[in-house]
Amino acid sequence: MQTIGAPGAGIAVAVENIFPPVPSEVILPLAGLTASRGHFSLTSAIAWTTAGSVVGAWALYLLGVKLGVQRLRVFADRMPLMKVSDIDRTVAWFNRHGRSAVFFGRLLPLFRSMISIPAGVERMPWWQFTFYTLLGSGIWNTVLILAGWQLGANWQLVERWTGVLQNVVIAAVAIALILFIVRRVRARRSARHATEDSSEPATRLNE
Repeated sequence: MQTIGAPGAGIAVAVENIFPPVPSEVILPLAGLTASRGHFSLTSAIAWTTAGSVVGAWALYLLGVKLGVQRLRVFADRMPLMKVSDIDRTVAWFNRHGRSAVFFGRLLPLFRSMISIPAGVERMPWWQFTFYTLLGSGIWNTVLILAGWQLGANWQLVERWTGVLQNVVIAAVAIALILFIVRRVRARRSARHATEDSSEPATRLNE
């Protein structure tokens, strides 16, 4: 961190948004620790890493723009247990809550990067996306950098606590996915049984 400086920390955060070789939960508190030892200022650490977060988010936003809603509909139509209407409902939800989703998404592990893609798919206004990304990322980065500044040599505690938060998010996503699969399988079984029951009277009449 002393070698790459605050600009290097910003580049690392930008890359982490796209492909996380080193998570921000390590980069940011370590930048705070390095700033506390006078190798660069606290302000520059926050500014550069937040700029890196925005640049990385722009890249995934453009990926979402290129992907588009129509391609997602085709994908959903080919996937088992999914429907085209699932994509339409998601798009409608993002139309209503896109700004909140981008802001709060930047404060949650896993969602921090991925929230940029649906924003691009939905063609959320670029300036809105940039503003709420800047706001959310600024808060996230500032908290973790200040934690590293305050904790000093114990900066690894930040990663430990953010790891707990990440596990909670993963568990919530896993539960939601399981519930979705169970409900969709039950719905398909019910539809199949209803079709079979309705065909039985017709078969008996033909006999």
